[in-house]
Amino acid sequence: MTNAYLSEWNTPFNLPPFADLTDADVKPAVEAALEEGRAAIKAIAENPEAPSFANTIEALEKADATLSKVLGAFYGMAGADTNDVRDGLMRDLSPVLSAYSSEITANEALFNRIETLWQAHETLDLTDEQQRVLMLTRRSFVRSGAKLEGAEKDRMAAIKSRLASLGTQFTQNLLADEREWFMELEEADLEGLPQFVVNAAHAAGEEKGAKGPVVTLSRSLITPFLQFSPRRDLREKAFRAWAARGENGNKNDNREIAKEILELREERAKLLGYESFAAYKLETEMAKTPEHVRDLLMRVWTPAKDAAKRDGAILAAMMAEDGINGDLEPWDWRYYSAIRRKAEHDLDEAELKPYLQLERMIEAAFACANRLFGLEFDPLDVTTYHPDARAWNVTRNGKHIAVFIGDYFARGSKRSGAWCTAMRSQQKLMGDIRPIVLNVCNFAKPSKGEAALLSYDDARTLFHEFGHALHQMLSDVTYESISGTSVARDFVELPSQLYEHWLEVPEVLEEFATHAKTGESMPRDMLERLLAAQTYDQGFATVEYVASALVDLDFHDGPAPKDPMAAQAATLKRIGLPHAITMRHATPHFSHVFSGDGYSSGYYSYMWSEVMDADAFEAFEETSPFDPAMAKSLEENILSKGGSQDAEALYKAFRGRMPGVEALLKGRGLLVAE
Repeated sequence: MTNAYLSEWNTPFNLPPFADLTDADVKPAVEAALEEGRAAIKAIAENPEAPSFANTIEALEKADATLSKVLGAFYGMAGADTNDVRDGLMRDLSPVLSAYSSEITANEALFNRIETLWQAHETLDLTDEQQRVLMLTRRSFVRSGAKLEGAEKDRMAAIKSRLASLGTQFTQNLLADEREWFMELEEADLEGLPQFVVNAAHAAGEEKGAKGPVVTLSRSLITPFLQFSPRRDLREKAFRAWAARGENGNKNDNREIAKEILELREERAKLLGYESFAAYKLETEMAKTPEHVRDLLMRVWTPAKDAAKRDGAILAAMMAEDGINGDLEPWDWRYYSAIRRKAEHDLDEAELKPYLQLERMIEAAFACANRLFGLEFDPLDVTTYHPDARAWNVTRNGKHIAVFIGDYFARGSKRSGAWCTAMRSQQKLMGDIRPIVLNVCNFAKPSKGEAALLSYDDARTLFHEFGHALHQMLSDVTYESISGTSVARDFVELPSQLYEHWLEVPEVLEEFATHAKTGESMPRDMLERLLAAQTYDQGFATVEYVASALVDLDFHDGPAPKDPMAAQAATLKRIGLPHAITMRHATPHFSHVFSGDGYSSGYYSYMWSEVMDADAFEAFEETSPFDPAMAKSLEENILSKGGSQDAEALYKAFRGRMPGVEALLKGRGLLVAE
């Protein structure tokens, strides 16, 4: 039988033949790809010819082509539509792939060739991009332990293997906790809820096989339930379940996993000669040091906490007026904040939501990309990995640019959150390879025959992930290792967060925010009230985010804590987290930090990027939101460049300077008038 993962994909745009990909084929496909990769690495390392960029660095770039093809398809599907078999495959593959990576970086002959090239790099006739790839390749080897010897080298390989397994287990435990918990509701429990929440609860009940409506731990359902349910007892039950993900004392408990991950990260950093894991991790980021990160976060924390305290006092007074004695609790904040928002801005989520149809927001994201970058999106009649996922052919002036896949609805087989990934990345080394880019979200699925409606936060999420997708789609580099979003972690959120700003452009909402029943545009006064409320409750939003970022930094900036939950509590006490606000991501469900190394010691990066995105959009506001010259500069200096240059150099090429924190504070409404 032919293994579809390994066969030639004679499909439109060489898409994975999803209908033919079977879970049984994954393991043999990976094994074959690893065998091919090992043979390629051996040939490079043992090449009798003197090292050259072509026979060493470019050969390395090509060595794992088949592995990238197999894993791009499998992991793209597994994150969005898993099952028990795929969960098992991911657990089994993590240590195998880590061991393979360690084999490569521990190959002394291979590293010697790279080191020889690096020592002579100034005399080699290399392009700027090639110099960058050489530097990054060598740096990656060194930071992976290529200079270690003997027992230390073996220990590094063991640490990386164990971390890979633990990260996969953390993710799967969290998904299991989220999938297994739901709260059944009686029809009477739905009183006071907007119709869109009622519909979502019924749809979730059908998906769970319950007898009636339910509340699940999907953010797109539990958040509006916490906003609108007048039943304080049910809000408390739902919130406690949401906050307790990963720490229920069951087989899915993540606390010991988090502890071991932190200990192994510290050991890894010490083996490489760093004082802490944060020092190791941040060395290659724009921030460079833990001190720079802490300085940024604390400059934002103080005004954010002050704003949150002022808001909390108002909400507590509202609760007292309802005859409820005691403190304002975390399950009260969203409920009373929604009432206050309605009173102060005359904005009712139930009234607003029919104007934010999923289909129209997708059109809006596409239309902005067309006006800014000339991209066009045509639906593709192809089979994807799940009926909810849809594909588009992305073109410019008739030329194929990318395939974009959007998978928007929450389901039990999908991990929580929203993300962008490339099933295939752009490159030119092995031909004009165009990317396959996937956006995954977790919006509430409507009842049959109803339009899918978004909250404004949902719509922002859609634009955010599409900003990442543009970074992938508009990439124009030669080497896959620096393609698209392969940039510093505290720079990668710039394109995504910047793209969110176009949702706030009045003419975009005027055209695409149309009522699901009447088709009429959002009334002008509602639009103005919506935009005027953009800084509403930013004290809360900023505090819950910065608290998470500071806990992440404290975890990694020093010795690994013996008890991460106690260390988390100590950080929150030190910074004075208000009682009625919790961390956005508590340790046992902090997947950004513990599912892998991506955002470890780096959750701050959203705010670091926001300093730039607030400043970058001001550049458009100084001319117009769709200024062609500014859009061209954004594409040429940032979106097309991937990691081909240092992030700071890319930003300065676009803006002429680095920004201060003032634009961020202004954008969040946290600058208090003198």
